[in-house]
Amino acid sequence: MLCALSGEAPQEPVVSKSSGAVFEKRLIEKYIEENGKDPVSGEDLTIDDLLPIKSARVVRPRPPTLTSIPALLSTFQNEWDALALETFNLREQLARTREELATALYQHDAAVRVVARLTKERDEARDALSKVTVSAGSASNGDAMAVDAEALPKELAAKVDETQAKLSKSRKKRPIPEGWATTDGVASFAVVTTNSLPVQKAATLSVEEGYAAVGGLQGDVAIYSIESDEVERSLKVDEPVVDSIWDGPRVFFSTSKGSVKVFENGVEVASFSDHAGPATALSIHPSKELLASVGLDKSFVIYDLTNLRRATRVYTNSDLSACAFHPDGHLFAAGTTHGDIKLFMVKTGEEAASFTLGSPVQDIVFSENGFWFAAIGKGDSTVTIFDLRKEGDAARVKVLDTGSAVESIAWDYSQQFLATGGPAGVTVQQYNKSSKSWSEPLRAAVSALEVEWAANANKLVAVNGDGVISILAARES
Repeated sequence: MLCALSGEAPQEPVVSKSSGAVFEKRLIEKYIEENGKDPVSGEDLTIDDLLPIKSARVVRPRPPTLTSIPALLSTFQNEWDALALETFNLREQLARTREELATALYQHDAAVRVVARLTKERDEARDALSKVTVSAGSASNGDAMAVDAEALPKELAAKVDETQAKLSKSRKKRPIPEGWATTDGVASFAVVTTNSLPVQKAATLSVEEGYAAVGGLQGDVAIYSIESDEVERSLKVDEPVVDSIWDGPRVFFSTSKGSVKVFENGVEVASFSDHAGPATALSIHPSKELLASVGLDKSFVIYDLTNLRRATRVYTNSDLSACAFHPDGHLFAAGTTHGDIKLFMVKTGEEAASFTLGSPVQDIVFSENGFWFAAIGKGDSTVTIFDLRKEGDAARVKVLDTGSAVESIAWDYSQQFLATGGPAGVTVQQYNKSSKSWSEPLRAAVSALEVEWAANANKLVAVNGDGVISILAARES
């Protein structure tokens, strides 16, 4: 008969009602005072639950002082009892700690497996999404583009039809507006104003009613008055701005983090995060009720500006880097990083035509005549004019060589003047409808990352990467 705590024969044996184990009375009483539980079963235990075991024993003499050997032995015995009790507690704690560690390791391992599985499923879903193929019209080269098309809601589709019918009817016989810039006026353009704006790493320029909005990669936007030559307001987009459009009281920004933000009267009124990667370009519909964005996630998104919500999304098989709505609003052009320009039906999202530029598309702009559009490739010194009515190589009606890299293009409302901007300077290419020929009335050594025409094309606004804005206009005599 041995003590369950010390492993030795007890001098005063007692048995626990809870577990039936035998203990040395003094050891188990100390354990109960400290823990209140049976050390074997773990159940609650009191001293009253201990039953003494009657057995023959030798009566021990009263211990003398510690100067005697029996007294020393008794002290050693007490110390041994305490050590045995502590050792038992440590073993019990070690066993519990091992169980907790095993459980934690199992849970961690299970969590790692779940995260790995979800990551794999996400990557597979993204890959499958980019490869989804549906019938999307006939491309110009005979190959159908892989695209997941989503049609516009009926009320917005009706607005597209209404806008096309209205604008296409008046386009052919539309005269040049009174007071519009002339060839001689554009040829006499020179820098009349230049100003360094508080925008770090400027990347975008948009012009509206005598004002220019310049956005930068640090998330800063400066609202500049062209007439008074001063910054009247600053906006904080808080994300790197890569494109912008100003229309009436609203300014729209796309960012490298995939957001499309809407500011009205200087206050952010909406923010969309539909792109999984950078939102590379924006374009506003002629009706002013739809906005489109393209991104490197191979999709373009059309937003309902009346209700400030997403209207539709279409996935393609290429990263998209530039975009533009047709002046009649029924077609949407999207440039890819592979050098193709895809035209989609706005209402259905189906591909209508495809043109090849040959290098990653940097910018696209339509002519107001309705059947030409211009495009530039990244790092190219040429501007290619395409005709929507033709296919293949015949669609390239003109290639304009500016002699240096072009980063931005802007066509004026009269269909005459096509402005280009690049690190080496600004040019204006003019098309003469009567002689069907091109000329270059203006070349100015003004470094430009973006160029835009101001009202009536009597001024040309340019901004470079350092945030320096330049206004080109005819000098007053």
